[in-house]
Amino acid sequence: MGRPSKLSPAQWEEVERRLAAGEGASDLSREYGVHPSQVTRRVAQKSQKVREVAQKVAEAQTALAELPVAQQYSALSLAETIGNVMKSSAKAAELGAKTAHRLQALANTEAAKIDDANPGSGASEASLRTVAMLTKVSNEAAAMGMGLIAATKDRMAKAEEAERQSGVMAGPLRPQLTRDQWLKTHGLA
Repeated sequence: MGRPSKLSPAQWEEVERRLAAGEGASDLSREYGVHPSQVTRRVAQKSQKVREVAQKVAEAQTALAELPVAQQYSALSLAETIGNVMKSSAKAAELGAKTAHRLQALANTEAAKIDDANPGSGASEASLRTVAMLTKVSNEAAAMGMGLIAATKDRMAKAEEAERQSGVMAGPLRPQLTRDQWLKTHGLA
């Protein structure tokens, strides 16, 4: 295990908040007496994510404000419904994966009963049918979770390809907006 950090968790939270607000990693590292790479490594990904979410929220608020009041209510209601569906789907996928795991364990136990020397015998044949049925149901239970994984993987691959084509790096290496740039981007400066 490495050396303990010079900064307390509360200090790291403050560094993260200030970095997200647009202050530079070098300035903060000097102020807190840590190496700039520590600041970047510990908080850059989190603060980048905060900036991205804040930008999306600001864009959504602007788009929402452009709608008539009655449509604003409908949009907010629909957004809440979509959020609930996403949470429920993720939970269903998690439960499906747990069910698939349990069914595969049962199939494995049943497969151990098969006589390798005589798999066509009555008892082995019944075990083979049970293994096949458990495996099929297990695969069906895992389908939703596997679909979510595949969709996420495809989305990440597309984002990485777009970044390669644009020459803009993702994550902590992506150029970060200063506070003033962010305010200008959102028409607040």
